[in-house]
Amino acid sequence: MAKSWATFGVDLHVEPTGPGVRRGLTEALREAVRSGRLAPGTRLPSSRSLAADLGIARNTVAEAYADLVAEGWLTARQGSGTSVARRPVSALSATSAPGRPTHARPAYDLVPGTPDLSSFPRAAWLKASRRALTAAPHEALDYGDPRGRVELRTALAGYLARARGVRTDPEHIVICSGFVHGLMLLGQVLRGRGLNSLAVESYGLDVHWRLLERAGLRTVPLGFDELGTRTEELAAGPRGGDALGGVRAVLMTPAHQFPMGVPLHPDRRSQVVDWARRGGGLILEDDYDGEFRYDRQPVGALQGLDPDHVVHVGTASKSLAPGLRLGWLVLPPSLAPEVVAAKGGVDWSCGVLDQLTLAEFITSGAYDRHVRASRLRYRRRRDALVARLAEQAPGVRATGIAAGLHVVLRLPPGTEQETLRAAAWQGLAVHGLDRYRHPESPAERTDALVVGYGTPPDHGWSGALDALCAALPFNGTFNGTFHGTFRNEGDDGLFRGIGSPHEQ
Repeated sequence: MAKSWATFGVDLHVEPTGPGVRRGLTEALREAVRSGRLAPGTRLPSSRSLAADLGIARNTVAEAYADLVAEGWLTARQGSGTSVARRPVSALSATSAPGRPTHARPAYDLVPGTPDLSSFPRAAWLKASRRALTAAPHEALDYGDPRGRVELRTALAGYLARARGVRTDPEHIVICSGFVHGLMLLGQVLRGRGLNSLAVESYGLDVHWRLLERAGLRTVPLGFDELGTRTEELAAGPRGGDALGGVRAVLMTPAHQFPMGVPLHPDRRSQVVDWARRGGGLILEDDYDGEFRYDRQPVGALQGLDPDHVVHVGTASKSLAPGLRLGWLVLPPSLAPEVVAAKGGVDWSCGVLDQLTLAEFITSGAYDRHVRASRLRYRRRRDALVARLAEQAPGVRATGIAAGLHVVLRLPPGTEQETLRAAAWQGLAVHGLDRYRHPESPAERTDALVVGYGTPPDHGWSGALDALCAALPFNGTFNGTFHGTFRNEGDDGLFRGIGSPHEQ
């Protein structure tokens, strides 16, 4: 006989026995939310209470709740129990057939690489834009110089010298549409010079490796240890029959290795520069988040040690917003003409108005003020993350925390995929370390999560930490079975780990 949730004012017709009871309860709750009978924000009873009302097992209710949290229909917060999501899944999902799996947008985005877009300095940027447009000469609106507007190149030369120790002049800076655009130009030029391979770090972004390989350059990964990338391998000759002995260029993130978060040891910084000088090599320095450091002195740009053998690549993607599509190449004098010619042949200029605005933003001091405010904001988030881990997951070690916009959480061996599934069930978008490992890397595999703390707005950070800690190994240890994959609600309205989704 069907029972109803009469005490809560919503009829849920569920058969209390049989193999379909969990599916029936899940569909009934989903339909109640979809139809509006359960309004956004409505708090649901505990799994114990609802199980007693319906005469079914408590675990069945907990599992149905977990299913709907994963789909985005419900939310579970510490101290608040389980509630109907205030922003339910999309209208497209709402019109899908009952019981059909939905793919809700994750509640929290912890994927590294994006800053807090809600903190973009709109008012200051608008003010700079008005000033720049008022002062811009008519010729600024023409096709212009493929290197980019001289106002921005001049502003960058001064800023980079002061903030990052870069030694250059405006003539040797080329404005590009972000790092990928700059790397594409460099790959084209290096291939044109006859290079067939390029050394990369053991960990990085596969989009960069694929781009270089499309340009005709094989990527050869260097080893990695606690001191950073093993730059001595560049001078050591072939390793195991690979092409490392013939490599004449290397792509690196020396100030803050991505994603491991380790600055390149001073001895290795000197070592890689010496390698480039002796053999006429070229270092491509990706300085992706050099402005953000918290517990250590800033690491100067590698380019400052040898401007003739280092290309310094920077962008406004982390400090301001990736949507601006503004980056820059600081080039050795011997390389600049070829890069300018390559850019002029395919993409004459980036957006002039945004270039002029960024130039004004830098020279007025607004950029420095924004970076200082952002540094404080991200440090608070970093501190909250470290404190929460110490309290709720003391066995999980956070590394790479002294700078940047992400941390690496070391996990017990063999648990990375389990933890990623757990995170998905908690409504988290997050990546595992293996995603960033070069397929030919000589480095030993390490299980870890790469957790970005730039994207969530301040008001959502506490909830994101709750979800993250719930997905991590219980107390940082494993005891045969992995616990904490999704949360099971107890009498206090909080979820407790009871199993993993693939077991359901």
